Amino acid sequence: MSRNPERNDRKQGKFAPGKTGDRGRKSGAFDGPKDGPDRGSWNPNPPSKGFSANAPRSSSGGRGKADANDFLWGRHPVMAALENPARKGTGRLLATADRAAELERDGIPNKHKVEVIDSLALERMLPAGAVHQGLAFKVQPLEGVSLEDIAEPAEGLIVMLDQLTDTQNVGAIFRSALAFGARGIIVQDRHSPVLAGALAKAAAGATERLPCARVTNLSRALETLAEMGWRAVGLDGSSEETLESALDNRPTVLVMGSEGDGIRRLVAEHCDVLAKIPMPGGFESLNVSNAAAIALYEASRKQRD
Repeated sequence: MSRNPERNDRKQGKFAPGKTGDRGRKSGAFDGPKDGPDRGSWNPNPPSKGFSANAPRSSSGGRGKADANDFLWGRHPVMAALENPARKGTGRLLATADRAAELERDGIPNKHKVEVIDSLALERMLPAGAVHQGLAFKVQPLEGVSLEDIAEPAEGLIVMLDQLTDTQNVGAIFRSALAFGARGIIVQDRHSPVLAGALAKAAAGATERLPCARVTNLSRALETLAEMGWRAVGLDGSSEETLESALDNRPTVLVMGSEGDGIRRLVAEHCDVLAKIPMPGGFESLNVSNAAAIALYEASRKQRD
């Protein structure tokens, strides 16, 4: 899958030393935000506040992979994209006859033009198994914002994903993060999927409304965030401290690692504290997106307090 080589974590001057926590341990449970305003949608190419250097994505690989990066499909992802002002006048909206009639009746956001297409022809344009619900939108993937765009001012919650690559999990985390009022999501550009295709479908439109910063180095990003007043809480199933005791109402970055490997050592060393989700039922692991929803709820509760 092609990726956008954005480098949004660069900053002039020296970084303050990052705070350290427990060192790289396997994560059995993963990684919650402040109630935030309804942002509606976000501009994939906003005016830069400082240190972003965006570059366009390139298409590579086989037909299925390239097409997945170029398309949104399903009612919620497509409608969210159509309602995003940043998408106005871009993309190719495809719909079956009945869906096209619904769109024309209800009004198509931002005056997009609809092309009527046969359901089987639409299926052939999309990756195998795509549940399109009669709607698809061929667009460029969102390119992301700078780190400063989601970190200033320092308040509320941000989610950082350390090498999560499963599109279903990442999409579900976007959905939960938006639901619990997170400011945005930070990913590493080389180890994260594009915000399209199956990921956008799993996110149910959240990728159009929740800003995402793609950075070159997560440890450096945490150093920058610390300078800006953010506190990093990493999820580590082997930690002695519970998430409830680790969280407070200060600006918080929830750092979540991949299933199996957890947070990488250098990233963990830049967290202020590592914490676990206690599981009294005796089952030692949660799906990362389920753990994210629990952590986001707990963190948002602490932010309200």
